Amino acid sequence: MTLKETVRFVGELMALSAKTAPKAVGQDFIDARVLSEPERIALGKDMLLVGEERGIQGFERDGQNVIDSDAVLLVGLMPHKGAGLDCGACGFSGCAEFNEKASSGDFRGPNCFLRALDLGIALGSAASTASLHNVDNRIMYRVGVSALRLGMSKANVVHGIPLSATGKNIFFDRPRK
Repeated sequence: MTLKETVRFVGELMALSAKTAPKAVGQDFIDARVLSEPERIALGKDMLLVGEERGIQGFERDGQNVIDSDAVLLVGLMPHKGAGLDCGACGFSGCAEFNEKASSGDFRGPNCFLRALDLGIALGSAASTASLHNVDNRIMYRVGVSALRLGMSKANVVHGIPLSATGKNIFFDRPRK
């Protein structure tokens, strides 16, 4: 097995970690998958394009990281109804009002606060698995913007975790942009 294949295998283990992470009221709205090589390259190129279109250098920096990485894991929060707890954390009076609303932008919403916590826990579980296997990684919301633009996910909100195994962490000492 090559080093790149090993990193992709760790990505698959990370997807497993994301899928088995604890979920609010025991309901699963998390989607996780490792991109193919052509998808990874297309994603990085689109991030560079978004950076040019919006004048945001962070997209360009992160897009180059995606191109230079060995693999990318997408972890997303699929469309969902409120958790049924009427907690109001989403900003609506209850789940019934939440369920009637829709928004658009880089990500789709609204999203139930508890379901968003599920996404955070899934991302943390996946990153922890990468760390356990000494694979360099970084959680990036900008990956999700391009993943949705390219139709790589049907999630409301998606983040990406590029993975790399080199002598120097490519996600460290990056210029702030």
